[in-house]
Amino acid sequence: MTTDARPQSTPQTIEMMVNMGPQHPSTHGVFRMVLQVDGERVTGMESVIGYLHRGTEKLAEGEMYRQVITLFDRLDYLANFNNEHTFVMVTEKLMGVKPPERAEFIRVILLELNRIASHLMYYAAFGADTGVFGTTFMYGFRERERIQAVFEAVSGARMMHNFMRVGGVKNDLPANFDAMMGDLMPVLERGVRECDDLLTTNEIFLERTQGIGVISAADAVNLGLSGPNLRACGVPYDVRRAEPYSIYDKLDFDVPVGARGDCFDRYLVRMEEMRQSLRILKQAMKGLPAGPVMATNVPKGLRPPKGEAFVCTENPRGEFGVYVISDGKDRPYRLKIRGPSFVNLMSLPTMMRNAYIADAVVILASIDIVLGDVDR
Repeated sequence: MTTDARPQSTPQTIEMMVNMGPQHPSTHGVFRMVLQVDGERVTGMESVIGYLHRGTEKLAEGEMYRQVITLFDRLDYLANFNNEHTFVMVTEKLMGVKPPERAEFIRVILLELNRIASHLMYYAAFGADTGVFGTTFMYGFRERERIQAVFEAVSGARMMHNFMRVGGVKNDLPANFDAMMGDLMPVLERGVRECDDLLTTNEIFLERTQGIGVISAADAVNLGLSGPNLRACGVPYDVRRAEPYSIYDKLDFDVPVGARGDCFDRYLVRMEEMRQSLRILKQAMKGLPAGPVMATNVPKGLRPPKGEAFVCTENPRGEFGVYVISDGKDRPYRLKIRGPSFVNLMSLPTMMRNAYIADAVVILASIDIVLGDVDR
């Protein structure tokens, strides 16, 4: 009888590294997540970005102020008007320019339509990413395309609008704009309601989102989270309320908040935000005054005096800030962007901790990043 003299080893488990992306249908662009996993659980996570980097902040130094607007269209390409608006506001602050009241109303109407269009895109993708319905794409895009048609009628372009101007907007609204909005508003209200009915109470959707990707209010604040992702944690911070700009101080709307800071609350906050945007739109359309759409004291060649200025606004994804230094020439001396998608990514490792690999896609989708805003 022989015996095995070899030393007996104790079985051990080791953690593995799993790449998700950069070319993955659920990473919402060229983005890579490096997941550290123990079995089916995520124990650590690292974001790998830069695949879409175009150097927008450096490019802006070589463009005239009017040309920079086109660069901002291509940052968060689902919120073009919102991006343009922040840049023209910071330039107006440098120059001491105040847009006419009609221009401010037009801006807010376009900003809130853009917020709804952006959230509809989120809804469309989130339903598919949770594995519940591909039908959400049909519902979300059906209403979103109607908004894009209005954008095209107003600016001449479906997406890269180049419409906001320092001192106002490029041109007045089309003659039939009231009729267009009169047709659009009830359709959007019905569409948001149908989107809600399709997904919000679905049992599988609730299982995939409730209690998943939880982050506390304290962690969210410490990590710089903003927008719907912060408000889903119960923090009622909205730049439109905290630091009112344009005509938002004249409008009545609520700031939706969640309680648990999970994927479901992040979804619910955006659904309610669409209803609040519709509420804002009704007030803005009702109060839209007559008058010019451009300030009269804006020179054709923009040369802000030497100085610096910072402006932040409430982008659909959170706090969007622009800092500009002027040396008195026709191009920004320095320009820095505070993009909400980039900052919101900082929260992913906390949300991913101890989640299942299958939930990683849902958690990423719930924070609603746009890689053009992340990489810049």
